[in-house]
Amino acid sequence: MFWNRLRIALGIVIGFAMWLLVLALPAALAEPKMSKQIEIQADQKAVKEILASFDKAEAALKAQNMDTLMALYSKDYNYHGLTKNNLRDLWKDLFSKYRRISSHHIFSKIAVTAEGKSPTASITCTGGVWATAESTGERIIIDSWFEEVHRLVYEDGAWRILGHDGEHQQALPMGGAHPYF
Repeated sequence: MFWNRLRIALGIVIGFAMWLLVLALPAALAEPKMSKQIEIQADQKAVKEILASFDKAEAALKAQNMDTLMALYSKDYNYHGLTKNNLRDLWKDLFSKYRRISSHHIFSKIAVTAEGKSPTASITCTGGVWATAESTGERIIIDSWFEEVHRLVYEDGAWRILGHDGEHQQALPMGGAHPYF
């Protein structure tokens, strides 16, 4: 009888701990992380500002705040022919069909170049975007990427997403582009 009660109590404690872990996991994944072997070719100020831009993106996703999210993209955003206005339409569609949208970024390289009129940055990143479907309540992967290079530009006092390096437009299969982050 003692062992049975102990087993039940232990099961409750472990179950509660697992429940807390599941609730905390999305928040822990949301913060952009730097790989332990990250290569940084930038000053600390630029790195902090770049990380802050991705933090703002995550907060905008969580709140489904379109204006704040779109402010993180450069006015010159272009990725395989997708413009900032096209991207706004994509996010609007996602916000209408999904809730609990979140992203995860692991940076393995941050390189800032100060040539030209505005500094630019190349961020090598592995990550993804997840959401809960309104129609089914299931958690799904919206997008994922491995060692994708995000291009940012310092524009109007902040780092903004300019586009992404990638394969030539003609070589990408349908759905192959990763326009979100």
